Amino acid sequence: MSEGVKAADLSLAILETVAFSPEPLGGSQIAAIVGIAKSAVFKHTQTLVERGYLVQDAVSLRYKLGPKAWLLSKLAPAVDDIAAIAEPLMRDARSATGLAVVLSTPTPKGVFVLATFTGTGSIEIGVRPGSELELHASAQGKIFLAYGPKSMSDHLARKELQPLTSHTITSLEVLMDEIGEIRKRGYATAPEQTLLGVNTIAAPVYDYMDKLVASVGLVGSIQHLPSTVEPAMVETILNLASDISKAMGNGLPYRSADSVLL
Repeated sequence: MSEGVKAADLSLAILETVAFSPEPLGGSQIAAIVGIAKSAVFKHTQTLVERGYLVQDAVSLRYKLGPKAWLLSKLAPAVDDIAAIAEPLMRDARSATGLAVVLSTPTPKGVFVLATFTGTGSIEIGVRPGSELELHASAQGKIFLAYGPKSMSDHLARKELQPLTSHTITSLEVLMDEIGEIRKRGYATAPEQTLLGVNTIAAPVYDYMDKLVASVGLVGSIQHLPSTVEPAMVETILNLASDISKAMGNGLPYRSADSVLL
C-alpha cells in the first residue's frame, strides 16, 4: 500500500470512528481506537476539519461530524429506509424470542451492521450499529456469500481466512461447502465463530426488484441458540426475513421505468 493510500485509509478510519461514536471524541480517544499516535491523529483531523467533514468544539476540543459529511450522506443510497422498514418487525421478533436482532448490509469486503435490537435477557448480547463483521466468520456474511454476487466469494478466495475463535472456519473449501448447504436450506449459522459462547442465525432480505439488499439475524448465547438450531427458531428467522422482504415490496408486480408506456 503506497503512502498516499495509507494516508487516505487512515483519514477514513478516523472519520468512521467519529461518525459511529455516540458522543464527540477527543484526539486521545481517537488515537486509542484507531491504534495510532495522537500526533498522527491531529494531522488527519485538521485536514478533515478544514474540508468540513469534522468540526471541533472550541471548549472541549472534541470532534464530531461536520456539514460536508452530512451533505455527503444525503447523496448516498437510502439504506436507512431499509432499517426504518425493518425495525418494527425486528422489534416484534426480539419481543417474541428474547434474542438480539441484527440487520446488516453487504460491503465489498464484509458486513456492515445497519440496525440492532439487544436481547431481553439479563446478560445483554448485541452488535453495535456501524460494526463490520467478517464474511467468513459471521452468519450474515455467509448469507451474502451464498446469495450475493460472485465477486464477494472471489474476494474471499484471494485472502487468508483469519481465525477469530477456535471455531472459525479457515479453510475456503470447507466454507464453500457450507455455503452450498446454506443455498439449499435458506439460512446460515455461525456458532462461536466470531465470539465464543455466541451464535447467530441469519436469512436473506430482498427488495422489490428481487435484489439481495440485507440479511437479518437473531443473536444469542449458545445456551439459547445452540449449534443445532431448533426448527421453531429456523421458522422464526425465515418468516422475519420474508416479512421484511415483503415490506420492501418483494413479491409484488414490478415494472421498471423503461417498461412504462407513455
